[in-house]
Amino acid sequence: MKERLVGGRRAVLAVVGTVLALSLSTPTPAGATGQAVTGVPDGTVTVEVIAANGSGCAPGTAAVYGNHDKTGFRIRYYDFEAAAGGDAYPTDRRKNCQVGVLVTVPAGWTFAVAQAEYKGRAKLNSGATGLQKTNYYWQGSSENNRTEEYFHGPLNGYWDTEDVSAGLVYLPCQDQKVLNINTELRVDAGTSSGKSSMSMRSSEGDVDTLFNFAWIRC
Repeated sequence: MKERLVGGRRAVLAVVGTVLALSLSTPTPAGATGQAVTGVPDGTVTVEVIAANGSGCAPGTAAVYGNHDKTGFRIRYYDFEAAAGGDAYPTDRRKNCQVGVLVTVPAGWTFAVAQAEYKGRAKLNSGATGLQKTNYYWQGSSENNRTEEYFHGPLNGYWDTEDVSAGLVYLPCQDQKVLNINTELRVDAGTSSGKSSMSMRSSEGDVDTLFNFAWIRC
């Protein structure tokens, strides 16, 4: 299921093939008990950006923060906006940002990404369309999973979409791999007049991208 929130009104949309399924490692990690737990591990969980690049995230404009309760992490973009029509440049219609995140966990534990939530703002004039697309893959893997959501004008306000994993897939115990998160925003002016835009800038309010963990013991 995918959820969208625009202008304070929440609508639930059934979407086929867009669940976040990180099937890039074995479902049961080597050495794991195979039993998920409701708690979080003792010890320190850290997250850090290994690299961030793309037309939507110039150096210093993307950051990652771990949740204090060890339930996941959030990405904040400070200059991530696509626009078309009006005074927008042709190169503004598509923006992307790829962030490489390394999560370090205490010995004896591993995790899966159970849920991801994306937030932003859209100002799409009548006749314009927008696209938010995200692609995930583990470092060194040729496999990847994609999800995308289209928006249609007229639309002016916050948007909120959510991906929930259909089946938890855990990173193998004691593996340390970078999770690459590639997000794209695209705007097509279509038959509209004036400038339309889509953004994920944290300066516009509560628009962090959220990732939630499911923990398991090794």
